[in-house]
Amino acid sequence: MNLQIYTDGGARGNPGPAGIGVAIIDLASGKIIEEHSKYIGETTNNQAEYQAAILGLARAVDLGAASVELVADSELLIKQCRGEYKVKNAELAKRFLEVKNLETQLNGRVSYRHVKRELNKRADALANKAMDARQ
Repeated sequence: MNLQIYTDGGARGNPGPAGIGVAIIDLASGKIIEEHSKYIGETTNNQAEYQAAILGLARAVDLGAASVELVADSELLIKQCRGEYKVKNAELAKRFLEVKNLETQLNGRVSYRHVKRELNKRADALANKAMDARQ
Protein backbone atom coordinates (compact mmCIF):
# COMPACT_ATOMS: atom_id res chain seq x y z
CA MET A 1 0.00 0.00 0.00
CA ASN A 2 1.33 3.42 -0.99
CA LEU A 3 0.23 6.27 1.22
CA GLN A 4 0.09 10.02 1.08
CA ILE A 5 -0.10 11.54 4.56
CA TYR A 6 -1.13 15.16 5.13
CA THR A 7 -0.10 16.47 8.53
CA ASP A 8 -0.48 19.71 10.43
CA GLY A 9 0.23 20.89 13.92
CA GLY A 10 -0.57 24.17 15.55
CA ALA A 11 -0.41 26.00 18.84
CA ARG A 12 -2.46 28.98 19.94
CA GLY A 13 0.34 30.99 21.42
CA ASN A 14 3.88 29.74 21.15
CA PRO A 15 3.86 27.78 23.37
CA GLY A 16 0.17 27.35 23.92
CA PRO A 17 -2.71 24.89 23.64
CA ALA A 18 -1.80 22.67 20.70
CA GLY A 19 -3.39 20.15 18.38
CA ILE A 20 -2.43 17.92 15.50
CA GLY A 21 -4.25 16.70 12.42
CA VAL A 22 -3.41 13.79 10.14
CA ALA A 23 -5.18 12.59 7.00
CA ILE A 24 -3.96 9.32 5.47
CA ILE A 25 -4.79 8.65 1.83
CA ASP A 26 -4.43 5.39 -0.09
CA LEU A 27 -2.83 6.47 -3.37
CA ALA A 28 -4.33 3.57 -5.33
CA SER A 29 -7.91 4.59 -4.59
CA GLY A 30 -7.41 8.24 -3.68
CA LYS A 31 -9.58 7.70 -0.60
CA ILE A 32 -8.91 8.89 2.93
CA ILE A 33 -8.43 5.73 4.97
CA GLU A 34 -7.83 7.38 8.34
CA GLU A 35 -8.09 10.78 9.97
CA HIS A 36 -6.71 11.81 13.34
CA SER A 37 -7.42 14.92 15.38
CA LYS A 38 -5.62 15.05 18.72
CA TYR A 39 -5.14 17.67 21.42
CA ILE A 40 -1.56 17.43 22.69
CA GLY A 41 -1.52 19.95 25.56
CA GLU A 42 0.71 23.00 25.82
CA THR A 43 3.62 23.05 23.40
CA THR A 44 5.14 25.01 20.53
CA ASN A 45 3.96 25.11 16.95
CA ASN A 46 7.10 23.32 15.74
CA GLN A 47 6.71 20.56 18.32
CA ALA A 48 3.10 20.10 17.19
CA GLU A 49 4.18 19.88 13.54
CA TYR A 50 6.66 17.12 14.43
CA GLN A 51 4.15 15.24 16.57
CA ALA A 52 1.68 15.22 13.67
CA ALA A 53 4.36 13.79 11.36
CA ILE A 54 5.28 11.17 13.96
CA LEU A 55 1.65 10.07 14.33
CA GLY A 56 1.25 9.84 10.55
CA LEU A 57 4.43 7.83 10.07
CA ALA A 58 3.64 5.54 13.01
CA ARG A 59 0.25 4.75 11.47
CA ALA A 60 1.99 4.06 8.12
CA VAL A 61 4.22 1.53 9.89
CA ASP A 62 1.16 -0.09 11.53
CA LEU A 63 -0.64 -0.23 8.18
CA GLY A 64 2.35 -1.88 6.51
CA ALA A 65 2.85 0.88 3.95
CA ALA A 66 5.22 0.16 1.07
CA SER A 67 5.91 3.88 0.58
CA VAL A 68 4.86 7.17 2.09
CA GLU A 69 4.75 10.75 0.88
CA LEU A 70 4.45 13.00 3.92
CA VAL A 71 2.93 16.36 2.99
CA ALA A 72 2.98 19.36 5.33
CA ASP A 73 2.82 23.15 5.25
CA SER A 74 5.71 23.48 7.71
CA GLU A 75 8.79 24.44 5.71
CA LEU A 76 10.96 23.86 8.79
CA LEU A 77 9.70 20.30 9.30
CA ILE A 78 10.02 19.33 5.64
CA LYS A 79 13.45 20.86 5.11
CA GLN A 80 14.80 19.34 8.34
CA CYS A 81 13.45 15.90 7.41
CA ARG A 82 15.03 16.20 3.95
CA GLY A 83 18.35 17.19 5.52
CA GLU A 84 18.29 20.67 3.98
CA TYR A 85 18.17 22.44 7.37
CA LYS A 86 20.04 21.46 10.52
CA VAL A 87 18.01 20.70 13.64
CA LYS A 88 19.37 23.19 16.17
CA ASN A 89 16.73 22.98 18.91
CA ALA A 90 17.43 20.15 21.38
CA GLU A 91 13.76 19.30 21.92
CA LEU A 92 13.05 19.24 18.17
CA ALA A 93 16.12 17.02 17.71
CA LYS A 94 14.38 14.36 19.84
CA ARG A 95 11.30 14.49 17.58
CA PHE A 96 13.53 14.48 14.48
CA LEU A 97 15.11 11.22 15.68
CA GLU A 98 11.65 9.72 16.17
CA VAL A 99 10.80 10.63 12.57
CA LYS A 100 14.04 9.10 11.29
CA ASN A 101 13.46 5.90 13.32
CA LEU A 102 9.99 5.55 11.77
CA GLU A 103 11.49 6.24 8.35
CA THR A 104 13.89 3.33 8.95
CA GLN A 105 10.95 1.08 9.86
CA LEU A 106 9.46 2.02 6.48
CA ASN A 107 12.71 0.93 4.78
CA GLY A 108 13.55 4.54 3.92
CA ARG A 109 10.64 4.73 1.50
CA VAL A 110 9.48 8.11 2.76
CA SER A 111 9.50 11.35 0.80
CA TYR A 112 8.64 14.80 2.10
CA ARG A 113 6.76 17.53 0.26
CA HIS A 114 6.07 21.09 1.36
CA VAL A 115 2.77 22.69 0.31
CA LYS A 116 1.19 26.05 0.95
CA ARG A 117 -1.30 26.18 3.82
CA GLU A 118 -4.28 26.39 1.44
CA LEU A 119 -3.31 23.00 -0.01
CA ASN A 120 -3.29 21.38 3.44
CA LYS A 121 -6.83 22.27 4.49
CA ARG A 122 -7.95 18.85 5.73
CA ALA A 123 -5.04 18.35 8.16
CA ASP A 124 -5.30 22.00 9.24
CA ALA A 125 -9.03 21.57 9.98
CA LEU A 126 -8.30 18.43 12.03
CA ALA A 127 -5.61 20.23 14.06
CA ASN A 128 -7.94 23.18 14.70
CA LYS A 129 -10.76 20.82 15.67
CA ALA A 130 -8.48 19.31 18.32
CA MET A 131 -7.47 22.73 19.65
CA ASP A 132 -11.10 23.90 19.71
CA ALA A 133 -12.31 20.83 21.60
CA ARG A 134 -9.11 20.33 23.60
CA GLN A 135 -9.74 16.64 23.23
